[in-house]
Amino acid sequence: MNNTLTVRSTVLPINNTRAYLYETLFIILAVAFPAICHLTGAPVSFLLPMHWTIILGGLVYGWRGGMISGLISPVLSFLITGMPFPPMILPMTAELFTYGAVAGFAKEKLNLNAFVSVAIALISGRIVYIFAIYIFSNGLNINGYLESALLPGLAAGVFQIALIPFIAKF
Repeated sequence: MNNTLTVRSTVLPINNTRAYLYETLFIILAVAFPAICHLTGAPVSFLLPMHWTIILGGLVYGWRGGMISGLISPVLSFLITGMPFPPMILPMTAELFTYGAVAGFAKEKLNLNAFVSVAIALISGRIVYIFAIYIFSNGLNINGYLESALLPGLAAGVFQIALIPFIAKF
């Protein structure tokens, strides 16, 4: 008997009106959740609200859906809400693009379970984010930045690995 916990769901094709509407919903939620968190004073660096829907988009609609939502969401969020701040748009876009693409690729092409796909996406996205911050920082104290920006998000990462696969199943 296999006692491992797996949450398997198929990746939906992004080739019809319903899929486009759901992908649009992921993008809207990726813009709305951080805006609501900022308005209510919720700790955005601990919750990482935009990340959830991007990873979910990758799990549900594969690497293409994850890439689309990861590319569009930060730019659209900036245009609508002014967040993220301009110096963070490129690093965040690279990070979110990676989250969506890797989560979708791991699930769709490598046939990994959703938990592993989310974990690999989170690690990959953070590596890309750190690299992008380093490239675009122009003298930013990278160690201080990593401590203040990345460490608080570890708890969110654990919750994302634990919860997003269940959300994706539905």
